[in-house]
Amino acid sequence: MSQIGLTQLHQAIRKAFQCIENNQKTWRTVLEECAPLMVSLGNLAQQFIALSKVDLSKTPLHVFPDLEEKLRFKLHHATDTVMNKLNEKLSRLQSVRDAVSSQVTSAFQIQEQFSLDLAVLTERSASAPSVADMMQWLQDADRHYRQQFVKRKALLLTLRPDDFTQMESAPERWKSLDSTKEEVRISDALCRVSFFMESQ
Repeated sequence: MSQIGLTQLHQAIRKAFQCIENNQKTWRTVLEECAPLMVSLGNLAQQFIALSKVDLSKTPLHVFPDLEEKLRFKLHHATDTVMNKLNEKLSRLQSVRDAVSSQVTSAFQIQEQFSLDLAVLTERSASAPSVADMMQWLQDADRHYRQQFVKRKALLLTLRPDDFTQMESAPERWKSLDSTKEEVRISDALCRVSFFMESQ
């Protein structure tokens, strides 16, 4: 690889890691904002279930003949509101995924532009990991955000206001998608490239 090619690739790698560092915070923030919304969705499902089990005509509330209809309307409206907010959060997660993917793809395109010498790819220094290692870490981060986005989107697509069982279990299923191990690996990679990032 020519020195110009190596310099360009180093710049692309720096940009990609900077993008990951910036967007990792955004990703975490959005997921934190989603947690109470998922809990709200589960609570609404429980309220729907409770309402369907009660015959209001046999309670003192029978004097309000349209009460059940009004309660159902309010629950549906609240569910729609929560789902809209969750879809907004999903759009933000998609933006993170797209930004990371774009920068990582750019780095790989630059790598492919130049003939790669194995010695250059695997060369390490005190201040920088090898290009091969850094490209692998970028690829791992890109895959993580892609997979996480697809799984979370798929979960939201299973939720329907008339399927209370799915809605009630949504908070636990959403939490089960958390991938702490992968997030730690991304943070670890960012630590490993910190000197490289500063040595531009």
